[in-house]
Amino acid sequence: MRGWITALFVALAPPAWAEGERAGDFDYYVMSLSWSPNWCALEGRAKGSPQCDAGRGFGWVLHGLWPQNERGWPSFCRTGARDPSRAQTAEMADIMGTSGLAWYQWKKHGRCAGLPATDYFALAREAYGAVVRPEVFRKLKDPITLPASVVEEAWLKDNPGLGPDMLTVTCKAGRIQEVRICLTKDLTPRDCGVDVVRDCRMRDAGFEPIR
Repeated sequence: MRGWITALFVALAPPAWAEGERAGDFDYYVMSLSWSPNWCALEGRAKGSPQCDAGRGFGWVLHGLWPQNERGWPSFCRTGARDPSRAQTAEMADIMGTSGLAWYQWKKHGRCAGLPATDYFALAREAYGAVVRPEVFRKLKDPITLPASVVEEAWLKDNPGLGPDMLTVTCKAGRIQEVRICLTKDLTPRDCGVDVVRDCRMRDAGFEPIR
């Protein structure tokens, strides 16, 4: 009986994360793709982010490629790898929106990959380029509301190599926030761990068009 209760508490415990872990000690990657117009509406424009300037045309941008454990995740890891130069982070702005995001993602997550910054950013770009970002969302002319499940269905339709447990859709402040895709260390799609595969259940999530 005591063992069963202990197992229940473990199953119900919130996801755990750790700081200062050893670089390279993780199980798989989570690639996070953010819908830029929603982020800009929620906070980006208020921050004056150049990602939100009119005409930039950003849709699904790479938020990050995150080392993940089967339960929990490392962050701000100890590594001997040199930090990227400004030129290296600037080169990621075309898919990440800004060089500042590229720097922050390296600092918090990239160091945990156990790779030089050049290789980590190259891997992130490869992962981003390996998925089809549904064109249907780029065709929107006006803000809409939709079930979060519709976003997932569009991704699965355009990426037949993905299964429902290999990605999850998140929401924030009543809007679609991100699509997160789980990948092995060699970027093969895989099922997400229990603390990642938690889909947003909203039926009327806001979705802003590209401006």
